[in-house]
Amino acid sequence: MGQIFHRSTNFLSRLSIFGALFFVVAIGGLGWVIYQSSWMTGAAVPYDQPVPFSHEHHVSGLGIDCRYCHTSVEQSSFAGIPPIKTCMTCHSQIWNDSPMLEQIRESYRSGIPIQWTRVHDLPEFVFFNHSIHVSKGIGCASCHGRVDKMPLTWQVESLHMRWCLDCHRAPERFVRPREQVFNMSWEPPPDQLERGRELVERYRIRTHQLTDCVICHR
Repeated sequence: MGQIFHRSTNFLSRLSIFGALFFVVAIGGLGWVIYQSSWMTGAAVPYDQPVPFSHEHHVSGLGIDCRYCHTSVEQSSFAGIPPIKTCMTCHSQIWNDSPMLEQIRESYRSGIPIQWTRVHDLPEFVFFNHSIHVSKGIGCASCHGRVDKMPLTWQVESLHMRWCLDCHRAPERFVRPREQVFNMSWEPPPDQLERGRELVERYRIRTHQLTDCVICHR
């Protein structure tokens, strides 16, 4: 029986198979890059707010402690968005006629809260408790980054489950003394792993339970 196809079709068939595999891998790689990008995670993207707020000015410039505005962070799962009366504690005296802060003053007069845009907005199926992280020696900057250097607030990390598990699998890499939790400029010492293990034991962090599904999904 004579040859039906030209010999060159062997090369073309191999090339098409290789091309299809390359295309699948390329699409998968592109999808992974997009999944990790700020376009999907929102990381490194400053959010527009009804009234611009600079943590850099208030924290670094004025030295205001995190807990002054986020009053519930040590006792509650929710850090707490500051009520307008907290803003007016200062701004009834300073910048009290600034056009930029008119919406703050109007909210205070009317009692209608401002609808701020949440920067760190976890899905509803994820449970996160601020108070337990604070009590176990996890600093604000570990998750939120150096907000004291942010003229506008943005999300630093991806908030993907893999990122959370990096800490939950090895908390000794991140835990710090409780008195340093709100210190934005704190840096881990050279012997962080050794000190971290001591703190994990002192703060009774149950490392064998940190990767259980029910810790974050309830």
